[in-house]
Amino acid sequence: MLKFKDEVNFRLTPRFPVSSCAYPGCRGHFRHTEFSPKKAHLVRKGFFYRSSDRRLVQRFQCKLCFRYFSSATRSECFMQKKRTVNSKLFELLVSGVSERRAAALLRVDRRTVVRKSLFLGRHAKRLHQAWVKNQGQFSHVQFDEMESFERSKCLPLSIPLVVDAKSRAILGLRVASMPAKGPLAAISLKKYGPRVDHRPLAARKLWSEMYQKLAKHPTVTSDMNPKYPNWIKPHFKKIKHITVKGKRGCIVGQGELKKIGFDPLFALNHTAASLRANINRLFRRTWCTTKLAERLELRLYLFAYFHNTVLINRPA
Repeated sequence: MLKFKDEVNFRLTPRFPVSSCAYPGCRGHFRHTEFSPKKAHLVRKGFFYRSSDRRLVQRFQCKLCFRYFSSATRSECFMQKKRTVNSKLFELLVSGVSERRAAALLRVDRRTVVRKSLFLGRHAKRLHQAWVKNQGQFSHVQFDEMESFERSKCLPLSIPLVVDAKSRAILGLRVASMPAKGPLAAISLKKYGPRVDHRPLAARKLWSEMYQKLAKHPTVTSDMNPKYPNWIKPHFKKIKHITVKGKRGCIVGQGELKKIGFDPLFALNHTAASLRANINRLFRRTWCTTKLAERLELRLYLFAYFHNTVLINRPA
């Protein structure tokens, strides 16, 4: 948990030495020499008190464009009034707490929680992609889809998920719309009209990203869905695709946990169960639903970064 607080305090509000003007249009950026605060074009111009976290922030002036800026101008938390809420809100959102309850616990407005959850989700997505890139190449991964919905069960969503078979690290994910099936298909068609199936497009984009993160001849384990080979194999010259028969869950509501002795998709099924246990809108029985698929994807990236760097104890 302290690790994430360090991310918030130092990555979102970094204390780096200011070496150039904060404004991209300044002509100092087009010079070929390296600048530092000691050189003539940057001068210190006092401090200002930031009431949100009670800190003194250094001010600077650029003598080339005559503009003022501070050491916090490049921060992703720039102009935030309640930056101290970021780390606490992150911990709540990846621990099964809804946005309304998080607003009540932190004593902030619900709109503040919505804005900050989107901000944290976008930042976590960038950190997650950078983390996966720095881990090297993976040789054995597992792939499957989870299912959720937006607004109504008549509007289902697919969540293609790629997990490292050895460490259970979440390597990639997407959220895509899919048509309703079973008894809800006729109801969905009558009430909402035809629903486009975006699963093939989302899966192909996901595996095109996985191409650079996997070894030259990777091994992919999945269930026996006949669509998966067409989604996976076109992106690799040589790949070993292992298919296993899907098993039923041990009890109702825990579809990812199997009653068999050995589960060949244990890494993925256990990770999917962890997602459902720690993201409120993915609970099996919940009154918190996803309104927009894009926001569900950001929440998934939020938990994916927390899962990879905290829960499975992999270094960032």
